[in-house]
Amino acid sequence: MEHTFVISPGEFTALTTEESQIEKCQEWGLLSDKAVKLKAFVYKGGGRQLTCSVIGYIDAMTAVVEFKNGERHCIHPSYLKEMQAASFSQRIGAADPIARTDTPSTAVSSEEPVEKPENESAAEAVTEDAEATKPRKAAAKKEKKVKLKLPEEKVKLSATVKEFTAIPNHFTEEDDEVIVYENVRMLEPELEIGDAWSSHSNTLKKLELAEGDELTFEAKIITKKLTRHPVPYKINNPSKIQKQ
Repeated sequence: MEHTFVISPGEFTALTTEESQIEKCQEWGLLSDKAVKLKAFVYKGGGRQLTCSVIGYIDAMTAVVEFKNGERHCIHPSYLKEMQAASFSQRIGAADPIARTDTPSTAVSSEEPVEKPENESAAEAVTEDAEATKPRKAAAKKEKKVKLKLPEEKVKLSATVKEFTAIPNHFTEEDDEVIVYENVRMLEPELEIGDAWSSHSNTLKKLELAEGDELTFEAKIITKKLTRHPVPYKINNPSKIQKQ
């Protein structure tokens, strides 16, 4: 039976090995950093609960999943992650089935009504002020979108331990221990990164790290925000770790 909601991916990058599938799912937060096995995911929508597996991607924001009947579908990784929670409910109306199945839920806000100016001069003043504000907002929005171009392979990094914290894990219902770093810097090639985070793995625990410790190591660094914290980058699988 064909699923009417399916958006066929066309050309996409296939994840041909279990290792590559696990790594990509970890990158998207669909699997924990400690996961060594793949798991089946559940697609929820329109009263359906369908088992699916992640088989590839089009870009960093578009995963490709395959259902048991062989059909392939595009979905935002964050939305697929939301679907795995037991408390997941359909928050987007039935009016737009594509948005409902493909994108993360978003809150819709409404603006308060603006009082009508008493005369044309007042109206012109309001219009001019709004027009003057537009370039500033556009410039701020453009500046906010600027992101570092990070290498795909492992690189040598230096960092300072800033703090130890924990974040919720929606799959295990237990908190994951993490480390937040500051003054993160790529050494080869040189690039200032700022704040980043990593899992507080057993390997790192053996080093008995403390806040303020300066480290050098090799790792892969990706753009992935820490839950509930303003930390935009994640350090994956650090190795050859040395305290300074």
